[in-house]
Amino acid sequence: MSSSKIEKIIARLQKRIAEGAFEEQYEAAQETRLVAARYTKQANWPAAIDILSHVSQALLRAGQGGSGGDLAILLVDVYRQAGQKPDGGAKGKLVTCLRLFDRAEPTRKKFIKEMIEWSKKFGDYPAGDPELHHVVGSLYADEHEAEEAERHLILGTKDSPEVLSRMEYEWYKEDDSHTAPLYCARAVLPYLLVANVRAANASYRAFVSALAADNKGLSVQDVSSQGSDVRIFPSLPLLNFLGLLLLAVQKGTPDLFRQLKSKYGANINELGGTWDTALEMIAEMYFGIQRPRQSNPLFDMMGSLFGGGAPGVDKVDQRPVGSRRPQLPRDWTDRFPGLDGLGN
Repeated sequence: MSSSKIEKIIARLQKRIAEGAFEEQYEAAQETRLVAARYTKQANWPAAIDILSHVSQALLRAGQGGSGGDLAILLVDVYRQAGQKPDGGAKGKLVTCLRLFDRAEPTRKKFIKEMIEWSKKFGDYPAGDPELHHVVGSLYADEHEAEEAERHLILGTKDSPEVLSRMEYEWYKEDDSHTAPLYCARAVLPYLLVANVRAANASYRAFVSALAADNKGLSVQDVSSQGSDVRIFPSLPLLNFLGLLLLAVQKGTPDLFRQLKSKYGANINELGGTWDTALEMIAEMYFGIQRPRQSNPLFDMMGSLFGGGAPGVDKVDQRPVGSRRPQLPRDWTDRFPGLDGLGN
């Protein structure tokens, strides 16, 4: 079928949706399914993709989230059948659909899951495409869905640490002033756990810069090293620990890490163990200090870190970072979509 004929079909369906009542919009959605199925059977992937993309967007614009969402999910399925890689054009169609969903639309969550799974299978990133994760995470952050945002921003792009830290800081401002390190750590420690030191530093800098700007009376001392700028806050020892940990990671000296753990041990113990497993893994990754072996080393940590929305520390980022990847247990895959296979 010629492209001009496909364009006419799309235009006719779009007009019915824009001008019609609910019944006509529903019929347009059903007709789209039939036409797309015919193109799919013929392996005419461009035609199937075009009609599903345009009509799903038209339905979503018209407020028909259920029908539009179903067609958007079908679009992802056609991508799978076609073996479509997540290039700019393919991702752009999905992102356009995503932005048209009402936040309360039930099919949006499934669409996001299917989109990430597709990018995981056909793209270069075992945890899903970073750009898609960044868009999804930023959307959730704008909607103040902090934990959902964390799931995706931690898997995002070089722009994600700033968005994540800004969100964590806004979340922190609703809590007591002394809890700042707990929110900062929700970005810093997990980035270290996936060997993304640059993102860990970026998130730390963004958080403490906002903290210092909003609290002019805080006593602050700057400590700098190649790749890191640490601000020491005498009244927030655990925040100091995070900053000094970033400096220690660059040096990779086991004794330096042990000294740091010893100096701040009492403060860390006050957290009731919520950082312990993360720090054991960081000690092994960056300082060669073998951690105690357990059957499910992250299970308790993940529960304590994210249970009930309380501030803790942990998330997962991706982006290629060379060969130095941690082995991520499958316990994390429930929290962070598409993580199984990352680091393997």
